[in-house]
Order: sequence, then structure tokens, then C-alpha cells
Amino acid sequence: MPPVSERVADLRGRLAEQRGSVVLGLVPTMGALHAGHGRLIEYAKRDCGFVVVTIFVNPLQFDRPEDLDRYPRTLAEDLRFCDRAGVDLVFAPTPDEMYPTAPACRVHVQKLADHLCGRYRPGHFDGVATVVTKLFNIVEADRAYFGEKDAQQLAIIRRLSRDLNISTTIVGVPTVREPDGLALSSRNQHLSAAERTLAVALYQALCEAHGQLMAGVRDVGLIKEAAGSRIPGVPELRLEYLEIVDSEEMQPVDEVKGPVCVAGALWVGTTRLIDNIQWNP
Repeated sequence: MPPVSERVADLRGRLAEQRGSVVLGLVPTMGALHAGHGRLIEYAKRDCGFVVVTIFVNPLQFDRPEDLDRYPRTLAEDLRFCDRAGVDLVFAPTPDEMYPTAPACRVHVQKLADHLCGRYRPGHFDGVATVVTKLFNIVEADRAYFGEKDAQQLAIIRRLSRDLNISTTIVGVPTVREPDGLALSSRNQHLSAAERTLAVALYQALCEAHGQLMAGVRDVGLIKEAAGSRIPGVPELRLEYLEIVDSEEMQPVDEVKGPVCVAGALWVGTTRLIDNIQWNP
């Protein structure tokens, strides 16, 4: 098993032995590791001589207490996963270690968090930005790896790094999918067999949007109408949003004139799934 640090001081002591002699890679996670996280680790191992995986379910980014309580916590399995993946060190702090007192200072995200998930999860991206900033300061990695499935999160972290002069290089890693296209997510384990069959509808809607763009359609209203038609009208499914935004600022567009992100959030029973595709004309 890889060594595990639960304390910031212990982690920093261990990393002091490596710093300066190797490229240090960071893979921040909330645990419940799957092949998508494995791809992040794979990229980190390819680029870096020493890889740290963090496992921390961050309470600041949950807007609904029941979602925080329900989030899977599988540390023993996660450590075995990290061992198989060749991770060099795991940082698995408790909430009290990360937040010894209620934080009076947080990172606030403007504009980039106004739409998509930010519209429906107030405060979520402030929580993400705060914990990621803390992890960057604690680990001081050369490179950090984030999945492209969370497109809005990745855009925010890139902007965070730029605005706050964080030296860590941000690396986006392509989404890992099941054979039918469903994006891998820790939340997928909450789906029943019937719900799992329905869940692929989000990816199918995004593929329809991509097909419309490939066919030359540039009117966002027409693209969204065609994509939305791929979501079955059944009680188990509720489309929270399906939007087309510019890829850098995450702002809605009326007509596609440059690179865009087509992103959606779909409730499948009581499980909320997100996905996106990027379009670069």
C-alpha cells in the first residue's frame, strides 16, 4: 500500500524529501475511485516522478446536506486502487484537519460560476475553489490533474490558477466512458439497473448536439431543441439543464461562432449526473 498522510504537517515533511529532485504531480479526488480517476493517475505517472493523490470529501462544496451524507466513502478500497495504480503517497485528511475552525476566508468565483452547475448549486464552486487552493498550497505540486468531464470546474480551476498566480500547471484529462458512452462517475453506483439503462440519454443528447454542429447548424436554440428531444419523457428522468457556452468563460451563446462547450445535467431518479462535449470548429 502507498504511505498515507492524514496530517498536513506529516504530508509536507514527506514531500520535503522529494521536492526539487522530481516533478511532483497532484491528483485531487473525493475518493470512490474508478477508472476515470485511474486515467488521471496514469497521466500524472506519465509526466511526474512522484504522484500524490488526495482523498477528501469536501463539505464546503455540497449545497445539500443529504448529498454530502450520501456521497460514497470507500477509503480502504481507494487505497488498494492507488496501490495498483502506482501512487507514491496518499493524503487523506479529516474535515477537522482541513478546517480546524470554520473558515472565515474563502475563494469566491465570479462570472464563470453563474451558469450551468453554478446556477443550480449555489456556493458549490466557491467550495471547490477554496479546497483546491488549500490543496495547491499544502502540496505545492508542479502539475495537477483534473477530468474534462467536469468542464466548468476545470475552467474555474484554470482561471483560479491564473488569477491567483498559482505556479502549479493545470492538466485536463479526457473523459473516460462506458462502452455505451456513459461518463464514469462516483455517483453512477447509486443507479439501479433500470436507471443505469436510462442514464445514457444525457450522452445521447450531447451526441445529437455534436451531430447538429457537424451538420453546420449554428443556431443554439435549434441545437438545444434537437438535443433535448433525445431525453425520454419518463418520470425517472429530469433534465436540469442543457446549455451551450463558450469554452473559456462558460457564458451562454446564441450562435456558435467559436469553440463551445455543450453541457448538461440530468437527474436519473435521485442521482444527478453531468456530462459535456467540446466543439472546436
